[in-house]
Amino acid sequence: MRITVVGAGEVGRAIAATLADLHEVVIVDGDERVVDELAYAYDVLAVHGDGRDIETLREAEIDRADLVIACTDDDEVNTVICATVTMISDAFTIARVRRRTLFETWTARPDAFGVDFMICTDSLTSEAAFRIAGLPAAQEVDTFANGLVRMAAFEVNPESPFVDRTVRQIDLDRSVTVAAIFRDDELVLPTGETVIRATDRIVVIGSASGVTNVANRISLSSRSPTDEVVIAGASEIGFQIARLFEEHGYRPRLLEQDPDRARNAAEALPNTTVLEGDPADVVFLEREHIGDVDIVIAALASDERNLLVSLVARQFGVGETIAIVEDRGYADLFEAAGVDVTVNPREETAEEIIRFTRLIPTEKIVLLDHDRAEVIEIVVTEESTLADHEIRDSTASLPDEVIIGAIARSGELVTPRGTTVIRPGDHVILFVDTDVLEEVIEVI
Repeated sequence: MRITVVGAGEVGRAIAATLADLHEVVIVDGDERVVDELAYAYDVLAVHGDGRDIETLREAEIDRADLVIACTDDDEVNTVICATVTMISDAFTIARVRRRTLFETWTARPDAFGVDFMICTDSLTSEAAFRIAGLPAAQEVDTFANGLVRMAAFEVNPESPFVDRTVRQIDLDRSVTVAAIFRDDELVLPTGETVIRATDRIVVIGSASGVTNVANRISLSSRSPTDEVVIAGASEIGFQIARLFEEHGYRPRLLEQDPDRARNAAEALPNTTVLEGDPADVVFLEREHIGDVDIVIAALASDERNLLVSLVARQFGVGETIAIVEDRGYADLFEAAGVDVTVNPREETAEEIIRFTRLIPTEKIVLLDHDRAEVIEIVVTEESTLADHEIRDSTASLPDEVIIGAIARSGELVTPRGTTVIRPGDHVILFVDTDVLEEVIEVI
């Protein structure tokens, strides 16, 4: 496809880096220095100019575009870009927005802005943080096949009962597949005899209950609505996280320093205890018995403040910390400092957008380990190499770096085994090393 990306911030760069090898990519940005840098770094055509300007779009040959992605940091600019493109091109348009209200307006009236598809960064981030919070020790969690299949990544700490045992010996639920192990800079595709080591990051795919059981065993703990959950910051993301916890039977606490924001949150969240105070104030936290909390989610507007809150919570003995990190470059620093999990809004957005660029009908895509691998959900067609063959036969045409993690058939979970026959219409969840993605796309 020919894909035009308007806005070369973190999201735009991530999209360009991921897609440049598979598609013809054009990037438009108003910063000439950034344009020159991208043209040099990636195999893309970079155009300097304002994406709202018709002449700039014509210079980018927008009439040849199959897909236009507006991902500047301004919601209104992105919607205007898509509306402008619609007037002069038949390209499918995607607008990235942060404000939930704008997204809800588009959801109710998809024809409101001349945008074919709208992605709300704050909603995606809130949902990701909530999913991770629901599984102890999980660093990444996602669902496939309308929630029937769950994928999770866990770091194995030295005290875990999984350490120094083989995949076969840990005796997982039959519905769960250990799809991969990230070990230092190496990607290991495990067999039953692969030994799990401390600090390994394992990826499992299977039923929701099976993956939950893995989480409880690997961490020696569990999650339930009786857990004490504290969310620091009544930002849009913090507010939405609290609402998600409420919807699942929890009664979280929300800490907010701004009186007006705290009052608004208290009025809108009937099952959340909203406390007015500084989430980084040691005296305030001590008075609120923060040390008894199971999990703290830092969702303030500042990365630095989120790091501070997470570290203070750790000092009080909080079981698990999750921090929203806007700057992708800070993620490793946060984790090195002791924050359990970071969630990056721009990565969540880029992941959702990239799904639309696949040359096969991908239902969902999850990027792992900074694009080192992907978990994708496809619907098997009658023409697919996988259709009407046993897995042990059909996978012979796939690269070794592909694992079939789960199959959903007519609302039922099918555990993949060598003799399992994949049928047209099945939803198949695959773990794929990014290095062989292009080869996989050609085959399936």
